[in-house]
Amino acid sequence: MPINSAVFDRPLVFLDLETTGATATHDRITEIGLIEVENGEYAGEWSTLINPQARIPPFIESLTGISNEMVAGAPTFEDVATGLKARLDGKLLIAHNARFDYGFLKNEFARLDMRYSSDLLCTVKLSRKLYPGHTKHNLDTLMERHAVNCEARHRALGDARVLWDLLQIWRADAGDDALNAAVAAQLKKPSLPAHLQDFLIEDVPAAPGVYLFYGENDLPIYIGKSVNLRSRVQAHFSGDHRLSKDMNITQQIRRVEWKQTAGELGALLEEARLVKDMLPTLNRQLRRNNDLHAWQWDAEVGGAPVLAHAADIDFSAGGAVYGVFRSKRAAVDALRGLAQVHELCPIAIGLEKGKGPCFAYQLQRCRGVCVGAEPPAQHELRLIEALAELKLQSWPFAGRIGIRESNGRDSVLHVLDHWCYLGTVSNDEELAELDQRPAFDLDTYKILKRFLTDRRSRLEIVPLAA
Repeated sequence: MPINSAVFDRPLVFLDLETTGATATHDRITEIGLIEVENGEYAGEWSTLINPQARIPPFIESLTGISNEMVAGAPTFEDVATGLKARLDGKLLIAHNARFDYGFLKNEFARLDMRYSSDLLCTVKLSRKLYPGHTKHNLDTLMERHAVNCEARHRALGDARVLWDLLQIWRADAGDDALNAAVAAQLKKPSLPAHLQDFLIEDVPAAPGVYLFYGENDLPIYIGKSVNLRSRVQAHFSGDHRLSKDMNITQQIRRVEWKQTAGELGALLEEARLVKDMLPTLNRQLRRNNDLHAWQWDAEVGGAPVLAHAADIDFSAGGAVYGVFRSKRAAVDALRGLAQVHELCPIAIGLEKGKGPCFAYQLQRCRGVCVGAEPPAQHELRLIEALAELKLQSWPFAGRIGIRESNGRDSVLHVLDHWCYLGTVSNDEELAELDQRPAFDLDTYKILKRFLTDRRSRLEIVPLAA
């Protein structure tokens, strides 16, 4: 059945790859299969095994049926690259979990210093758009749901044929208008600012990292992070500019840089560091702040909490440190708010000077420790309860540690000392050269606390010598 939808007037390629694994930068292609469509009609097909020049793991061999012996005499990707690129150039590439196949193609071509990019249509996303009432959209489920047969499942050409069959079924089910709208929504490209017309969004990796936007005179205007750099950078140029920040970026941007990291933690730490070092004009959070303050109070000593500058605090003793605030005023306001909620005496906790009844007692907001109407021990118990809301977590390790983060290609160590980030290293030489003077940063503390408390089971902690 030919497809008459206007969206498909362009030539199409339905493609599937088999590979040695799931990481495009590390694993290799073992088989390529594609269906070519011209003017909405089947125009031919092509497939070949590929010698990946690497071993196929037993699990992959069992899944696909492609063995090391089968590919031993097959052409390498370099052998077929020129002919394959001629089949792909200028055509809409359609695949299931399309970023997977596209990533492998781009990496294989890049190894040969060949540039390849294409518009991309993902049949997983298309199925979700057309059939929102269904929760599963993997290929086996779609084949069962739409009664599509496959003579060679988990082989490249067999799966590519399935995609061609599915698209014809969806056109008949949904109609041209719905299919056109779903495809057009997915193919919608970001509207790049005038000064970025030579910038290719496809050059940005779909991987964790940080991105940097520069303006006039090469000054940084914005730094961000994401687990998928390409999609996040693209979102800034979506065209609807729902955020005034994105509008400002579009008007000011002249250049884009990015730095890939091993994972999410590395991206978060690097963003916090770069924002404080470079002070981009449009970053309102994570900016450098040299006026951090915290409350210190020891229940065994008693008395009023003491406000101290962060530079003078030992954050390894988290049990005696309460809250970290970006200014002295913010710290005082926080304690004053706790006093009101817990009916604490402002004089007893150091917020007011003098003797006798405090102003809060006169308003019946203090239980009277200042005039002997409440025992000091009872007031102190409420102070303990109130400060518990601000208590910083003690450093849960004996000293310096490293957190190992890997992505299948890179493995790095984030070096930490008492909630302070010293840097990220990939070998012992880099570790020895790190600055050993920890400096507390509130944003880093929040990042590390979340990862160490919520995700400790998924992190590899490496104790390090002092």
